Amino acid sequence: MPEASYRILIIEDDGDVAEFLETVLRRRLGCEVRVLRDAVAVLMNVNDFDPDLVLTDVELPGANGLEVLGSLREIKPDLPVVVMTAHASVEYAVRALRDRADEFLQKPIPGALLVSTVQRLVEAARAKRARSPRRRVLAIGAHPDDVEIGVGGTLAAHAAAGDSIVILTLSRGGRGGDAADRQHESLASAESLGARLFLEDLTDTAIPNNDPTVGIIERVIAETDPTIVYTHSRNDRHQDHRAVHEATLVASRRVASVACYQSPSSTIDFRPTRFVTVDGFTDMKLGLLAQFASQADIRDYLAPDFVLSAARYWSRFGTGTYSEPLEVIRDASSITAERGDGEFATVHNLGTTETEKKNRA
Repeated sequence: MPEASYRILIIEDDGDVAEFLETVLRRRLGCEVRVLRDAVAVLMNVNDFDPDLVLTDVELPGANGLEVLGSLREIKPDLPVVVMTAHASVEYAVRALRDRADEFLQKPIPGALLVSTVQRLVEAARAKRARSPRRRVLAIGAHPDDVEIGVGGTLAAHAAAGDSIVILTLSRGGRGGDAADRQHESLASAESLGARLFLEDLTDTAIPNNDPTVGIIERVIAETDPTIVYTHSRNDRHQDHRAVHEATLVASRRVASVACYQSPSSTIDFRPTRFVTVDGFTDMKLGLLAQFASQADIRDYLAPDFVLSAARYWSRFGTGTYSEPLEVIRDASSITAERGDGEFATVHNLGTTETEKKNRA
């Protein structure tokens, strides 16, 4: 029996199979087990239950098990996932492995094989986490609430994964409200997220795209050594947002991953290539935005229904129910390998969509 109990999430619509899997794992490994009969609330349960491993059937009501795998890879890239099926085929197996399944098992699964597979994969994942540093995230915005609007759900997912989060806000937003109020709101939001906040005082609506902006971002990068940077898009009507985007690209030239988020002033030229599933983190995002009470009555785009509608819309290009879109500038941390069919399979720390795979090919 393992030193620490394993938490196993089983997604299986066949009651008899689910009962067998649960019984074996509880009795032989002392696992804490949660069973879902469909894929509707998988991501929410993953965030709430925080499993050590997921067992999912290929054929599920309302979803495909391999689609579930893709969603899991976006929010929990290192979570072991075992794909099961009663109808094994080369096509299923190849696709499961391409989508980074850790194991592909054919039903009926012998109890001994189930136990050995779960124990091996969970212990390997725990050992990997123990020796691998968490990701270091830097989110850069021109004004208070920019970061929370653009990637609030993504940052909440990073926090849940144990990643360190830093927010750099380059002005106190004096043209959009009382600067002192907005400072306190920024601090409250960062605290609720568990993030470190750098709050600068450049002139709202007149932030330059060179120094001192570049120097400030370089200083914060040198101090925090991020592995991922989120910033504004160049496809934005607000001059401060464009300036911060340009300054960030200069200052973050040695950072492995850089991506741009959408803001309410983004133009139709904003063209995301990655859609981060934020199911289970929308309440946290709305909570972050609620901290900016001084803006609630003057910014319609902070209304919860507006925020959720936008995230619901972007999910049509990704997976899950809610997504945040990103324009990927650079992802040097990805691993790209040519497949036998001439396409490219790419593994990203931030998650990859089928759209991006096609664009890269």
